[in-house]
Amino acid sequence: MRIRVTARTWEWLAPVMLTAVAALVRFVGLAHPHELVFDETYYVKDAWSLWNLGYEGEWPDGSDAAFEAGRADLFTTDGSFVVHPPLGKWLIAMGMALLGPDNPAGWRLATAAAGTMMVLALYFLARRLTGSVAVASIAAGLLAVDGLGIAMSRVALLDGILAALVLLAVCFLVLDRDHTRRRLAEASGALFGPVMWRRPWVLAAGLTLGAASAVKWSGLYALAGLGIWLVVLDAIDRRRAGVREWLPSAIIRQGPATFLLLVPVAAATHLASWAGWFATSGGYDRDASANPLAAWWTYQSAVYDFHVGLSSGHAYASQAWQWPLLLRPTAMWVGHPDDASIAVIGSHPNPIVWYAGMAAIVLLTVVLIRTRRMSLAWPLVGIAITWVPWLLYPARTIFQFYTVAMLPFVCLALAMALQHLVRRRDPVLLPEPTEAEIADATEYARRQRRAWRVVVGVFLALALLAAAYFLPLATGIAEPYPLWRAHMWLPGWI
Repeated sequence: MRIRVTARTWEWLAPVMLTAVAALVRFVGLAHPHELVFDETYYVKDAWSLWNLGYEGEWPDGSDAAFEAGRADLFTTDGSFVVHPPLGKWLIAMGMALLGPDNPAGWRLATAAAGTMMVLALYFLARRLTGSVAVASIAAGLLAVDGLGIAMSRVALLDGILAALVLLAVCFLVLDRDHTRRRLAEASGALFGPVMWRRPWVLAAGLTLGAASAVKWSGLYALAGLGIWLVVLDAIDRRRAGVREWLPSAIIRQGPATFLLLVPVAAATHLASWAGWFATSGGYDRDASANPLAAWWTYQSAVYDFHVGLSSGHAYASQAWQWPLLLRPTAMWVGHPDDASIAVIGSHPNPIVWYAGMAAIVLLTVVLIRTRRMSLAWPLVGIAITWVPWLLYPARTIFQFYTVAMLPFVCLALAMALQHLVRRRDPVLLPEPTEAEIADATEYARRQRRAWRVVVGVFLALALLAAAYFLPLATGIAEPYPLWRAHMWLPGWI
């Protein structure tokens, strides 16, 4: 019996299959390695003391080995100075509470879930922007098997959770635009157009961006960037709808309303993540003032001073201008099972996809300028809010694995660029063409499209082969030294 898979079936089957693949490479063997990886030494232990105390407690020096051996009770009630908000650690702690603090899979359960969810969210976003199951499948599929995405899902760091929340916020704002454009279309010819308050997806984005800033302070970059983007979009949509005073209408009338829909809920969400610190008395700087909010502000001022002054050297530091070139990925864990092999977990994206994605950004920018198709702007905005702010801190110690927040938008940009390359082309005709010239031009356009389809197919095949080839660097699979060296494509990768 033959089973026919219809287009409608693919609409739900494709995201299910891609999410299953993403879950497979993220959850299988999640407990490996059975030791704290890179900054897990901070986040995992802080998460467990947070779960037990309501705030992050101090751990004695040299407690990593004891913690890895199952001694999860070594923290003290003294508040520890931590420089990231608590929400990401609360999520990590939930996995530890579920599977036990002595189980490394519990440490990483939240990040694996966030990385898997990100694939599904990207599929939805690409499907919404392009209307194509194929393009959505390419974008989500590239993310599902990307080494950086896998690695950051298999270690208990905060950046994977941050990336998932920023992507989700962008999804919400795309849904909001679909709604607001319909309302503005009804205001054609109006002087200013409506002030729109009923925008539940902006509220949802505010909540999500508040949660992002409650994971890492860099979530504020996304909040500010997307807030500005909302005003820009509103101005563009009012102009296209025929609103006469479209610019003052967007900035002076709708702008404050958008701010009130987006920012207060984000601020409330962020502040709510500190509930444990406010509800207890032992948190760091909790006694700095009788006023809890004043004490909290004193603490955050100290955190700000730490972040802007962080310039200590690090072997794997990578400035933001280096990120597009992929010069210095972060080796977060290196193991030596025996004298002849090595195991690594590093922040290496699929280089075939990454470098092609950088080219895709340029192509989409050119096409956006020429066609003014605003759907093409979304991946560019996503990359801008997750990369450009870091360029402002050239002296700060930062790392290439921060690009996990850029990664879904790079995959989206690449998928949309490939869609542009295989688009249907109109034949190029001379004035007053003959029937033979029309036929020749039409056939040439068809051959050109078929050729681009072959090129794209070959590229995707190479990208999948490269994903499989670099998988050991994302999962810590042991490999012989010669094979590991064959993976080191650039000197800075070693």
